[in-house]
Amino acid sequence: MVAPLDFEKNIAELESKLDGLRNFSGGEGVDIAKEVGRLEKKLDRLMHHKYENLSPWEKVLVARHPERPHYLDFLKGLFDDFEELAGDRVFAEDKALVGGLARFDGQPVMVLGLEKGHDTESRIKHNFGMPKPEGYRKARRLMNMANHFNLPLITFVDTSGAHPGLEAEERGQAEAIARSIEAMMNLTIPVVVVVTGEGGSGGAIAVAVGNQILMLEHAIYSVVSPEGCASILWRTADKKQEAAAAQKFTAQDLNALKVIDTIIPEPLGGAHRNHKQAFASVKMAIKEALQKMSGKSGDELQNERREKFLAMGKVGL
Repeated sequence: MVAPLDFEKNIAELESKLDGLRNFSGGEGVDIAKEVGRLEKKLDRLMHHKYENLSPWEKVLVARHPERPHYLDFLKGLFDDFEELAGDRVFAEDKALVGGLARFDGQPVMVLGLEKGHDTESRIKHNFGMPKPEGYRKARRLMNMANHFNLPLITFVDTSGAHPGLEAEERGQAEAIARSIEAMMNLTIPVVVVVTGEGGSGGAIAVAVGNQILMLEHAIYSVVSPEGCASILWRTADKKQEAAAAQKFTAQDLNALKVIDTIIPEPLGGAHRNHKQAFASVKMAIKEALQKMSGKSGDELQNERREKFLAMGKVGL
């Protein structure tokens, strides 16, 4: 059983009761199967009701679930023959952003993404998914390489933001992010972006300028975290739930605002409950996104991407 979230108390209790029944050998005249079936139907109804009516803050909790699949999980589950390409050729290698050549459904592609890590060791190794300038400079190098060899670019976004440390500022964090955005905007290849967990701040948009932007059903994508927003507006992170409700950062909000193109359905209860099903949904969505761009010229792809982002936030007069 996966670790329950705060709002899943009733669900966790029912799952625990079901596990106990399934492991109960029963006695004469005891129909365990019938009771298990009844509780399974009750659990299914409860899960549907809860996950179809999640509040924005509850979606934040789902997007951050420690067992939710991260970039390296998707990389392993969706791509073949991955060959990592390391280093920014300027300063150092950044493990928060991992990229390289691979095959997607038999097609050569360039893939890169932000990796948070699953345990203490991997989180430290990948800096909790927060790249430093060298990470974004590496990303730009791989983007330009993909463009040179006319390979589709697929990026995965899951980060609370770029590294906020002094050393990152000293090495030009803002410039590195801006250059990465500029590079993506100028690409003449198909670019597919998949927001899988958190899409936080400039650290996310630096690798999220795509022709097709896909987002998992319970992911979030915003200029600032709800805690950060609450700290700025109310001077306290205690107002994070109010901030989450106001920010309009859910996949459903962003689809309505035309910031993203496609919402990818998640398994009931979130992607962390069934990785294989989540992989299958993401794979289908990427294939459909690439198909939409098939046959388009480089100029068309570049102009469509530029027009897409210029149109965001535009209000008719």
